[in-house]
Amino acid sequence: MAEGLDLDAMLERFRDRAEAVKKRNLPPVGGEERRLFLAQAQADYQDFAIIGDAEASLNEGILTLTIDLRPPNEA
Repeated sequence: MAEGLDLDAMLERFRDRAEAVKKRNLPPVGGEERRLFLAQAQADYQDFAIIGDAEASLNEGILTLTIDLRPPNEA
């Protein structure tokens, strides 16, 4: 499986997913369901965006994602 893995394409899919979450329509829900939907959308966006910003490498079958979570002035 690792031989056919395109790391750049994989990361691009995560960036696309993050953008799709931002454009996701809010279903006709209210109250607690609305709050839960919005919280899940925020978590989905954060997760996809973090992985989309990663630097990926594949060494001897081990996929490594390097993600710098330091504030910009500390990087």
